[in-house]
Amino acid sequence: MKQQVEWHTIEHGPDQFDWSHLDRVVDACQGYGFRLLLGVAHAPDWTRSSLLESGPPSDYAEFGRFMEQLASRYRGRVAAYELWNEPNLIREWQGDTLDPARFVALVAEGAKGVRAGDPNALVISGAPAVTGINDGIGAIDDRVFLRGMYEAGIAQWVDGIGAHPYGFANPPEESWQDSTHMASSHNEHPSFFFRDTLEDYHAIMLAFGDTARQIWVTEFGWPSVDRMGSMNTAGWDYAHEVSEQQQAEYIVQAFRMGEERDWVATMFLWNVNLATIWGPGDPVSAYSLLRPDGSYRPAYIALRLAAPLRP
Repeated sequence: MKQQVEWHTIEHGPDQFDWSHLDRVVDACQGYGFRLLLGVAHAPDWTRSSLLESGPPSDYAEFGRFMEQLASRYRGRVAAYELWNEPNLIREWQGDTLDPARFVALVAEGAKGVRAGDPNALVISGAPAVTGINDGIGAIDDRVFLRGMYEAGIAQWVDGIGAHPYGFANPPEESWQDSTHMASSHNEHPSFFFRDTLEDYHAIMLAFGDTARQIWVTEFGWPSVDRMGSMNTAGWDYAHEVSEQQQAEYIVQAFRMGEERDWVATMFLWNVNLATIWGPGDPVSAYSLLRPDGSYRPAYIALRLAAPLRP
């Protein structure tokens, strides 16, 4: 199971921690026997010189200090930590310069902190976003960014490489180079295809001689607006092209594709229940396994029937 950790909601001032919510999450996961990945991002305002939200601390050592506190508190209870989220997007890296080398510098501090707090926990690099954009202002293409991460020495700091191979409305086995496409949009760039993202990342890793690490799919999924009520899908129109049944089929097939590739490690589907929390008005609810009323979508049932999948 993956739980996103918003650093700013835990440390409200230097060494002023509120662990209550995360304690409950970790306790519950341990009670159910789940192995837990914590994805950590979003520095508190007091660590940043910029007033813009959703960025790293001005001093990356602050991230290392927090990660040591986090890993020490949950030592032996959290299996792995993903350091940051989609750092090739300015919305996740505000107040700093989009640069894979700067991201690796942040990861280095975070990794040192994790290993000081819990030497047995795994460290996963924060996954770039699949964007199809490479203007260097709003985003850096994820493939370009991953190459830059390797050039900056990411391999020495992490145990796995994070990836977010979303498929948009494209079936998981389809490639952007195929002569025909199921989807009417988001089909002109490899970033929009689950299979291409996995294979391109693996090729980059091999090009840098990295055969020791696996790809950790820390987010993936397909959206469907079927039976989800009124939903604002501006910019997410592809969610209308995937039926609930297709969503179920694509997700199960993607898990099977991961199982068939020994260079793919654990896969985390996004998301289980945000529709029950944020309601049908938010487009991220289209990815949920549950409907806003809590009823099971076909994807939920298909995954139950497909079990066991690789842990």
